[in-house]
Amino acid sequence: MLKEERQQFILNEVRIHNKVLLTDMADLLNVSVDTVRRDIKELDRSDQLKKVHGGAVSLGFNNYNPIGKKIYSLEKKALIAEKAMSLIKEGQIILLSGGTTNLELARRLPSKMKLTCFTPSLPIAVQLLSKTNIETIFIGGRLSKDSQITIGGSAINMLSEIKVDICFLGTNSIHPTEGLTEFDWEIVQMKKAMIHSSRKVVSPCISEKIGSMQRYKICGAEDIDVLITELEPWDAKLEAFKNMNIQLL
Repeated sequence: MLKEERQQFILNEVRIHNKVLLTDMADLLNVSVDTVRRDIKELDRSDQLKKVHGGAVSLGFNNYNPIGKKIYSLEKKALIAEKAMSLIKEGQIILLSGGTTNLELARRLPSKMKLTCFTPSLPIAVQLLSKTNIETIFIGGRLSKDSQITIGGSAINMLSEIKVDICFLGTNSIHPTEGLTEFDWEIVQMKKAMIHSSRKVVSPCISEKIGSMQRYKICGAEDIDVLITELEPWDAKLEAFKNMNIQLL
C-alpha cells in the first residue's frame, strides 16, 4: 500500500471514530507501529489530525469550539441531533456523554426549554453555558486530555447518585452482536456508570460506526433503548437491530 493510501485510511478511521491507536492501525494496515507513527506525525504537521500519546484524534474532537469543516460528517450528525431533539421534553433531566454528535445536540437545545443537563464533557458544558433556562451540572473528576471528559472514581461516584430521564450515550463503535465498544478502558467505566444512572439510554451514532468494534465493551446492543442514525429506520444496514426491542430513529 502506498504512503498516500495508508494516510488516507488513517484519516478515514480518525474521522469516523474520533481517535485511533497506533497498534490498531499497524494491525489493520499490516505495517510496523513506527510506520504508522511516521504517517501520523506527517498528518499532524499538515493539520489533518492531532497526534496524541499512542495514537491520534480528530481535530474537531479535540477542539472546544470546532469549526464546521473540521467535523467529520457534520450534516449526518446534525440530522441525528435533530432526531434526538424529538425525545427531549420540557423539565427533563438528561445526561450527555462526550463526542461531536452530542456537542451538536447541545448546540441545538433551545435556550427557552427548561432542562437539567448533566455532562462529564468539558466542551459540552461550555456549549450549554449560553442556554439561559438550562441548568448545567458538570460531572467533575480527572479530565482526560484526549477526550476532554472527566474520568475516574470521583466522576463515577457522582453518577451513582443520580437517575436521569435520558442518557445520550456517544460511542466509538457499535455492532449487533458485539455491542457498544470503546478503545479507552476508563471511558468505558464512565459510560457503564452513565447507563446505570439512566432510565432510558439513547445511542446517537453515524452509520459508518455500525459493524465496527474496539477493544473494550460498554454494553450489549440490546441494552440500549433507542438507536439514532442518519438513516431511515427501515434501511438495510439496520436490519440486524430490528429484532432487539430497540427503537430505531
